[in-house]
Amino acid sequence: MLNRLVSIIYILLNKETVTAGELAERFEVSVRTIYRDIEQLSMAGIPVYARKGKGGGISLTDNFVLDRMVISEEEQRRILAALASLRETGACEEEEILEKLGTFFRTDIPDWVAIDFSDWSGRRKDLYEQFRQAILGRRVIAFDYYGQYGEMSRRTVEPLQLLFKEYTWYLRAYCREREAMRLFKIRRMKRVEILEETFPAGRSPQTDAACHEELTDAAAKEQSTEETSQVGEMEHQEAANPEKIVFWVDKKEAYRIYDRFEEEEITVLPEGDFLITMDCLLDDWVYGFMLSFGPSAKVISPKFVKEKMAEKIQEMYRNYR
Repeated sequence: MLNRLVSIIYILLNKETVTAGELAERFEVSVRTIYRDIEQLSMAGIPVYARKGKGGGISLTDNFVLDRMVISEEEQRRILAALASLRETGACEEEEILEKLGTFFRTDIPDWVAIDFSDWSGRRKDLYEQFRQAILGRRVIAFDYYGQYGEMSRRTVEPLQLLFKEYTWYLRAYCREREAMRLFKIRRMKRVEILEETFPAGRSPQTDAACHEELTDAAAKEQSTEETSQVGEMEHQEAANPEKIVFWVDKKEAYRIYDRFEEEEITVLPEGDFLITMDCLLDDWVYGFMLSFGPSAKVISPKFVKEKMAEKIQEMYRNYR
């Protein structure tokens, strides 16, 4: 709709009068929809009006000029940069708006960000486009979902938002099987199918702060409850307390250290090795991450984490005996 509203203003600025029928034919919508658009533009402060009868039509008041000087050059660049970032998320239909505003502002469109939703294998290339279409079109989707322990269940959901958090993509959706909001890891979703059924507007994604709380709580849930072992999706639960982990890492792993940790979590020792101090919720992913350093790392504290690491190493050893 934004594209259509901007386009209508653009047409009216370059044409004295145009009929609702002409606009309806151009945008492939009903005349009633065009009149609703005109009403919205009028409510937004654009002096547009319609005259009935022979020679009538839709036009702007004679003294209306959309002045480029109302918006500073810096604001113009920010507007174009924001729209350019939308284009990178797959919103290709906004390209026409971008080109029109670029022409109107008489400036180049900044190509400041590039986002590639596919993986290196290319197998998931079209998946994020499916999610975008389903979210914007309010289309119900169905998929097979693998839980933490490998169990699979078929889910039917109302998708609301793609969320990227801590190196992982999630789909926030209303799960009809659980009758509640859920976060699903994209990599665990298989055989995704967009259904013909649509769902009404009304549900909305949570704020970023709520997202963080839900993801934090979800990590604890995924580790410790029977519900997650059965269904595997992340669910909102009472927050667990993060644990402070201190571990030593050999200096030859520097390339991984600065990829993963913040500067305040890193202490460089005199010999060049690293002492990492991080607060995290303990789960299998955290243990697996620390084990991935092999002999190049060891946990310093707390004691129970050292013991748990030793148990896991013994389990690994038994697999190779």
